[in-house]
Amino acid sequence: MSGKIVALLGSPLLEGNTARLLDEAVRGAGDAGCEVEKIAVARLNFRPCMEIFYCVENETCRIRDDMTGMYDKFREMDGLIVATPIMTMGIPGKLKSFMDRFQVFYMAKYHRGRSFIPPERRKARRMLFISISGMNRPDVFEGAKMTVKAFGRIIDCPYWGEVLQNDMDTIRDIRTRPEVMEAAYRKGCELGRLAAGGGPP
Repeated sequence: MSGKIVALLGSPLLEGNTARLLDEAVRGAGDAGCEVEKIAVARLNFRPCMEIFYCVENETCRIRDDMTGMYDKFREMDGLIVATPIMTMGIPGKLKSFMDRFQVFYMAKYHRGRSFIPPERRKARRMLFISISGMNRPDVFEGAKMTVKAFGRIIDCPYWGEVLQNDMDTIRDIRTRPEVMEAAYRKGCELGRLAAGGGPP
């Protein structure tokens, strides 16, 4: 069977280093037999969470914008790839706002006690995290990883794997690091096999 994977690009640059790594992961997932939908978060038109709390008692958000169709996609997916650069020791604001709008999932799981994702599907869903940073310091990804892991718990798609590259201010072009490009492809392929029900390679 084929699996459905959502691939989020958190970078505003559609052809930058983050996008190149994401494209390799998408290619790997596709080669593993998955249907992959790539979403450029920076190009979406949506408002931040307004804490209206309409979602306390309802299974949707009152705000109508580009986020409206996202909730069904995230309920139906078998895997998720999040690719983002590090900005201010965290993820870009638009990507964070995107994640914050999943208050709908948070309320279903933690307030009403009825997650949108059935228990049998929760065991199969996984997230791959891809990130780059201009800085060369050992803790540069920690803030972003905490945010992404929290998001994964909310949507029942737990953090599973990662491809990280720091010191990009020196490296400049990720294509000069073929081993990192290959790692993104291999991780995407592995995620794709798992999402498609094939098990570990």
